[in-house]
Amino acid sequence: MGKIKENSTNNINKKYIQECDLSYAVCKIGGRWKLLILNRLKDGKLRFSEVRDLICGITERMLTLQLRELEKEGLVKRTVHAEVPPRVDYELTDIARELIPIWEELEKWGNKHRDLVQGPMAEAEN
Repeated sequence: MGKIKENSTNNINKKYIQECDLSYAVCKIGGRWKLLILNRLKDGKLRFSEVRDLICGITERMLTLQLRELEKEGLVKRTVHAEVPPRVDYELTDIARELIPIWEELEKWGNKHRDLVQGPMAEAEN
């Protein structure tokens, strides 16, 4: 694969994201599944199948990819137990636990915003 040009849009965006703390943080937990996975792990360790069963619509492949990314970013700790069959647990790291009150506030905001936006839409349809 070729070298990325220094002035390419993708490269410029990467630099901006690294410099802006808010964008950096959102990139670490953004996407469709990451916050859902983190939220499911807030009460303690879970096995892969338990996480999968708690998140409706996620495929095993997507869950695997997202857990790997979260582990790489230091937000999820993966523990492999030397048993037969092997058992793998996932849990939040300390830095990820700091996010719990933040995503709980974000959840409240989402609920409030949904009610605000869907209220007028529902009235307009009637």
